[in-house]
Amino acid sequence: MKVVVKIGGAALENAATLQSCAKAVAELAHSGEQVAVVHGGGMAFTRVLKQLGKQSEFVDGLRVTDAETRDVALMVLAGMVNKKLVAALASVGCEAIGLCGGDGMIFRAEKKQSPGLDLGFVGEITAANPRWLDAIWNAGGIPVISSLALGFDCEYYNINADTMAAACASACQADALIFLTDVAGVKNAQGVVIPWLSTSELPSLIASSVVAGGMLPKLEACSHALRQGVKRVRILPAEQVNVLANFRSSNFPCGTEVMQ
Repeated sequence: MKVVVKIGGAALENAATLQSCAKAVAELAHSGEQVAVVHGGGMAFTRVLKQLGKQSEFVDGLRVTDAETRDVALMVLAGMVNKKLVAALASVGCEAIGLCGGDGMIFRAEKKQSPGLDLGFVGEITAANPRWLDAIWNAGGIPVISSLALGFDCEYYNINADTMAAACASACQADALIFLTDVAGVKNAQGVVIPWLSTSELPSLIASSVVAGGMLPKLEACSHALRQGVKRVRILPAEQVNVLANFRSSNFPCGTEVMQ
């Protein structure tokens, strides 16, 4: 089976949580699954931008990215964060290969259009060729992919990591896509985690602002993956990543399963 795991948020900042995520991914790989890891790194990205005197602006969970900010994304996401995750996987016996979406032209992007706004070098994936992922899997490795892609204009574009994970899962026809997050799952208006969520329920949750901010692109990514044939999509709290090995279970003890 092919499994795409997206790691982001505090899981990349907290050494203990990152190590737990690496161990969980290693368990999947050692049990015979073909695992790809897609990662964000927004906290580190924001921190470095602040050190450089640049403020971050977000629109519907997406970071406005001018040319200088895009170059910092390449440095932080494709460099520091990617290699930290590769090292964490190496420490638990995994042969991880760090990539960005532009390497080997695995993912191609176009500028994301937003009515009345210019998001800069924010892209959306418009084409994918997973042959290099297959090559890594066939060699027994784990691809670790940062959320940047190469445009048809040969410019790099910053891609929301949730969107990148969905594109990766769709391109390689994954059996499962799992988002490891800072939150317990998708919550209803009363703040209670919704264990099973249909995509048909999303418009009302968004309209009532029950779902907002960074959860918007995440759920959009979930919906996209399901439409493209990914069999299972689940949002899990990274703090409980130890349950990842049991992702096939229909009675998961935590998180939210998103369904068609």
